[in-house]
Formats: sequence, C-alpha cells, structure tokens
Amino acid sequence: MQRRPLLKEGFADAIGFLGGSLAGFWIGRWLGLDIFAPGYSPTTLVAIVLVSVGGGIGLQLAKAWGAQSKNKP
Repeated sequence: MQRRPLLKEGFADAIGFLGGSLAGFWIGRWLGLDIFAPGYSPTTLVAIVLVSVGGGIGLQLAKAWGAQSKNKP
C-alpha cells in the first residue's frame, strides 16, 4: 500500500508551503508592508506577492528535499 509515502509527501509539501508563506509574511512585516491593510494599495500588493513567492519557494524546497531523500539508499 502506498498511503504512507503519499501522506509523508503531502505533509512535507504543506509544511514547506506554510513555512515559506510565513517567511514571506515576516519579511514583508520587516520591510513595513501590511498584507492585511484595507484596500489594494501598491504596498499591500507587494506584501501579497511576497507571501505567494515565499510559499512557492518553500513548496519547491520541500519537493527537492523529498526527491533527494528518495534517491538515498
């Protein structure tokens, strides 16, 4: 049965995405950007992009880590 490897991969992807999104959020906060500001000002849009890019990078890092650990004997 292949449930365990798929569950492990899905959990790793979720952790990577969440971690990357949080990193993007806190980088935005450090730069003085507020993703939850009312309206869609340019600074809010930049904060949204930072969170999105951070999530994508975190997900790709989790996938690369998973692929690397699969190749080890």
